[in-house]
Amino acid sequence: MDKPIRNLLKAISWRIVATLTTMLLVLVLTGNLVLSGEVGIVELVVKISAYYLHERAWNLVSLGRK
Repeated sequence: MDKPIRNLLKAISWRIVATLTTMLLVLVLTGNLVLSGEVGIVELVVKISAYYLHERAWNLVSLGRK
């Protein structure tokens, strides 16, 4: 079972990559750098929290473990 800090660090590293991708998509689609940054910030906070909770919940499931 992963320790909570490992889940948190994985969540942070993934969110950096995913948020930059989202910001780039918003910028390409709208041409608006400010909107791109705003969407990126909101997405970062919401999705990192959701990912962390998802990881912790899966640690409670024994499916697929030996």
